[in-house]
Amino acid sequence: MKNELNITIIQSDLYWEDVKKNLSQFDVMLDQLPSATDLVVLPEMFNTGFSMSPVDIAETMEGNTIDWMRQKASRINAVITGSLAVLENGMYYNRLIWMRPDGTYSFYNKRHLFRMGNEQHHFVQGEERLIVELKGWKIFPLVCYDLRFPVWSRNHYSEKGYEYDLLIYVANWPAARAAVYKNLLVARAIENLCYVVGVNRIGKDGNGIAHQGDSTVIDFKGNHITALSAEYSGSSTIQIKRTDLENFRNKFQVGPDWDHFEITL
Repeated sequence: MKNELNITIIQSDLYWEDVKKNLSQFDVMLDQLPSATDLVVLPEMFNTGFSMSPVDIAETMEGNTIDWMRQKASRINAVITGSLAVLENGMYYNRLIWMRPDGTYSFYNKRHLFRMGNEQHHFVQGEERLIVELKGWKIFPLVCYDLRFPVWSRNHYSEKGYEYDLLIYVANWPAARAAVYKNLLVARAIENLCYVVGVNRIGKDGNGIAHQGDSTVIDFKGNHITALSAEYSGSSTIQIKRTDLENFRNKFQVGPDWDHFEITL
């Protein structure tokens, strides 16, 4: 079990529905990382932008983007995560991929589809949460609009301890609701007694919707460990520590007092 976990967040503009250009720009950013990392977090639909044209942009799990993630994860010896449109069994999913350096992966299908963007008319809703482990850290990755739903994001506590230590949101969150995004990220860190990572894109998408980024890493007290400025394009690698989290959890034991409930799908 590793006490320190190095996390790289990458914030950038996205080329609308252009997989080749997006992967090329992330190639450059990943090749220029100044130091080793354990985890790289990319935005939601990092290879196309938040497009509601899955027929045009979706790939299979044997497609170019999955192959690219596999190659890059192996090359930098780190997990790479982000979401893309996936076609499987005749259905489309906004699917987050958790790609490991050894080429194995896990995935999570976005649960809450953005109704105001008609996402539910184009993609199929996910029904299962995904908790992954990286060097002893338990990590819960989610996608954009999931941020607004505290029950789905909720950490759980049992005699075995906390269900997860780190909560991740990959996003294409519009600048018009930037304050909501930033406040909800802080709330999720405090209420779940965990670290939170939020990675959002910048620039205007193909529908003319502006995004300002505000990608960040937040600690269990709701403090920003790092926060990328609006419109900044680039990466930041930070280190989080398990001992800091566990010391606070032991001192401020909220978990045993959480309400117990089950989610009905």
